[in-house]
Amino acid sequence: MVDVVCIASWNADLVSRVPRPMARGETVLARSFDISPGGKGSNAAVACARQGARTAVVARIGRDDFGRMGLDLWAREGIATEHVEQVEGERSGVAQILVFDDGDNSIAVAPGAGTGLGEAQVHAARATIAGARVVIASNEVPQAATLAAFRIARAAGVTTLLNPAPAAELPDALLALTDLLTPNETELRSLAQLPADAPLAQGAQRLLACGVGAVLATLGAEGCCLWRPGVAPLTIAGWRMEAVVDTIGAGDTFNGALAAALARGLPLEQAMQRANAAAALSVTGQGAIGGMPTAAQVGALLATRG
Repeated sequence: MVDVVCIASWNADLVSRVPRPMARGETVLARSFDISPGGKGSNAAVACARQGARTAVVARIGRDDFGRMGLDLWAREGIATEHVEQVEGERSGVAQILVFDDGDNSIAVAPGAGTGLGEAQVHAARATIAGARVVIASNEVPQAATLAAFRIARAAGVTTLLNPAPAAELPDALLALTDLLTPNETELRSLAQLPADAPLAQGAQRLLACGVGAVLATLGAEGCCLWRPGVAPLTIAGWRMEAVVDTIGAGDTFNGALAAALARGLPLEQAMQRANAAAALSVTGQGAIGGMPTAAQVGALLATRG
């Protein structure tokens, strides 16, 4: 029995650190290069596990060095991998990441074997999904897999959490199966088909009208804001961390910690607080999982705010 099931993307992150974004056709010397674990689904699963949630991944990876990197990571983090399919002749996913001096980043993802994740793998994990408390997915996995998982979850009364990143059009059927949608500001406006200067509340209301149970927008250092039908919006302030190394994986940490807190039975407002604090701590470490905190570290940070 597990608490959280992640319909997971897996990527090896190829990270170069450069001073600033590059112009088209420009070459810039990088100060360093690293290969580290990544993929929104895998990152969220690690964040879940570090918050004490019993976590499983449903994923498809290549039988290659990068695929073995993923299996080794999940084993170290105590994440169940019974529903991870390894395939011959296909590369595992990779993400090419540029990290800038201000801590921001740009990312290009090639999903590789992950593009073959679909209904077959999800249905093979039906019992695990139906027995969980939360199922989480992102737009880095094919929508057919997410739809199949959310249908199983909805029928079993399992909470569904969708991180709509990277931004992509979502079918009404998927929105109606989503209990909690967690876009950032750009993704929220894109999903709601609003201009860049439109109020976030307008976009949230459009998505709620499509059947989403709640919209929780992440606002970076400003925190997060929650919209629910018939309830006043709730904003939780962010944290100002003194030493920001990079922001890679901060959103994934937020979503993983949120899922873990909900799986523990915490009210959504308290789960938001824990997710907010976990994401803030994550930017103090290098790479997608370098700064991902434990439950004790999140508790200690929250204690400083009282």
